[in-house]
Amino acid sequence: MSKPTSAPDLFSDGATQGPSSPAPTPKASVKVTATDTGYSAKDIEVLEGLEPVRKRPGMYIGGTDERALHHLFAEILDNSMDEAVAGHAKRIQVRVLDDGSVEVEDDGRGIPVDRHPKYTDKSALEVILTTLHSGGKFSNKAYQTSGGLHGVGISVVNALSEEMTVTIRRDGGCFQQTFARGMATSGLERIGDEPRKHGTCVRFKPDPEIFGASAVLKPQRLMKMARAKAYLFRGVEIRWHCAPERLVEGVEAQATFKFPNGLADFLSEQLEGCAVLSPEPFSGRIERDDGTVEWAVAWSANGFGQHDGFCHSYCNTIPTAAGGTHENGLRSALSRSLKAYAELVGEKRGPNITADDVMINAGALVSVFIREPEFQGQTKDKLSSTMAARLVDAVVRDAFDHWLASSKKTADAVLELALERADERLKRRKDKEVARASATRKLRLPGKLADCSERGAEGTELFLVEGDSAGGSAKQARDRKTQAILPLRGKILNVASATPEKIRANQELSDLLLALGVQLGRQFNLDDLRYERLIIMTDADVDGAHIASLLITFFYRFMPEMIHAGRLYLALPPLYRLSHGGKTVYAQDDEERLHHIETTFKGKKVEVGRFKGLGEMTPPQLKETTMKKDSRTLIRVTLPHDADDAADDIAKLVETLMGKKPELRFNYIQTNAKFVEDVDV
Repeated sequence: MSKPTSAPDLFSDGATQGPSSPAPTPKASVKVTATDTGYSAKDIEVLEGLEPVRKRPGMYIGGTDERALHHLFAEILDNSMDEAVAGHAKRIQVRVLDDGSVEVEDDGRGIPVDRHPKYTDKSALEVILTTLHSGGKFSNKAYQTSGGLHGVGISVVNALSEEMTVTIRRDGGCFQQTFARGMATSGLERIGDEPRKHGTCVRFKPDPEIFGASAVLKPQRLMKMARAKAYLFRGVEIRWHCAPERLVEGVEAQATFKFPNGLADFLSEQLEGCAVLSPEPFSGRIERDDGTVEWAVAWSANGFGQHDGFCHSYCNTIPTAAGGTHENGLRSALSRSLKAYAELVGEKRGPNITADDVMINAGALVSVFIREPEFQGQTKDKLSSTMAARLVDAVVRDAFDHWLASSKKTADAVLELALERADERLKRRKDKEVARASATRKLRLPGKLADCSERGAEGTELFLVEGDSAGGSAKQARDRKTQAILPLRGKILNVASATPEKIRANQELSDLLLALGVQLGRQFNLDDLRYERLIIMTDADVDGAHIASLLITFFYRFMPEMIHAGRLYLALPPLYRLSHGGKTVYAQDDEERLHHIETTFKGKKVEVGRFKGLGEMTPPQLKETTMKKDSRTLIRVTLPHDADDAADDIAKLVETLMGKKPELRFNYIQTNAKFVEDVDV
């Protein structure tokens, strides 16, 4: 890595490498003749250093939108918080500067600046800033608990920053080094002596080449993130400074965040103005050998504003927006303890209580500090450590038992609220069961069917989804009132070449018929169909098209009346996701992808992601692109009504392509291959 001559490098000793040794003569050689396939060794890219981060930022910070942009600040702040949690820092300063850059400084130990034992020409600081998977958090020697685990946080911020300056105070000196877009732009310099100070100061400015020229870190969001961090660790003080040029409404020029009661203070602030069942929330903090748990929970009979309830969770001060095992532990502890209290006071409805009944009117915060936590994804949105559930369950349940016993009036109020929710839930379930049983003539439905709640067929839809993974996403993305989901296991039976016995014995087809509420062949009655629309939703690839073809063949052979009535559709999931800055669009094929690149994002650097299947799409993406009625695109499957010749042609084509005789398919391909055009894929 080259360094400018104007900046002295503390680790440059002037030594030069000698000539390299000649390569040994091979004993035998193999002659390889390249063929003109358009794909050879020259097409193989090797990304070095931090190049992978700049080329695919979404793999490291989840994208290039506003949330990902502010994740850069979170990574730097998390490092300072780790020093505080480890007991080495008491104060963190966050400064929003007038040029759009942000500075985070702590009074911790300071990043090491001595030579790295493996990369002897670099300091430990430069290795950490320019090398993925480097850092002091892979073992428990430097940090018992930490938010940074993969050694990619600060190096990723460096890679995605237009400029970065790191100042270290330790070992009696003040050291500084500058970086830009993942590369060192100066050597490590000692810029002064400061024998009484220690800590790390990181100043960075996001790269407009990655996030767009208009993308800037928003002071109001940064201030909110800094304030939340102070709540999560009682021993830290975070000082906030914002340049006058960056001040907006709701942002203070200077502030100090320090909260001695931690999450209890945090919850009280969030519930300000809400009527709660107890004057003080159920809160506490317990430290054990296997981890620390802090929590705060309050209940309101009237809900919290526009929401029934909420639960925010954190692990090692990292917000886990998608929840995880620590949230599961909290839910389990509260519900089990409340059911035990119901049994104690002789309430017979107690066993009906579920965790949802307890949490639906609760405002809850839970924070854990554990060693080597496991998250889903680099952005750490969801905790998956199984021990966290056991830790939280054990700690919170014992404390909740004592809290309920300490105030019978409050305990009875919380219990009555949960029982009311349980009664409402059971009543709704009974009403649905009665309605659906009446509509389906008490048919036995397949267990994997996620049915809709609408009583009649009008306005309802059944999605036939490829695979359990995609089925899970579709269940979360659907409109529960009108949309039902039936996951299919791979490719169904090809009915055009199967015997009647095989068709009757096939479990997938049997489940499909039960879900539809109809019978095969002459016994089929369109009025029995339980849904207004039937939508085939498969991956946007060859396998998905094959599954769709098999399903269409099944309906054509045994339920042509449904196709004639216009009740069968194909969903069109996108193949590509294109994003730049905060703008995201989807494309269903290569032609649409190129169109968006040339028009929607003209002249801009676009991040293009290709979905390998429906299971790779998040529920919100699947909902917006493929399932939401006002934004999706469907293809209706049709058949000719009147022309006998056309109907005969279709029957012959189905038999040729899907029937028992492979020679017919072979002849069809040979005859029609000349009509196929080469396209770039």
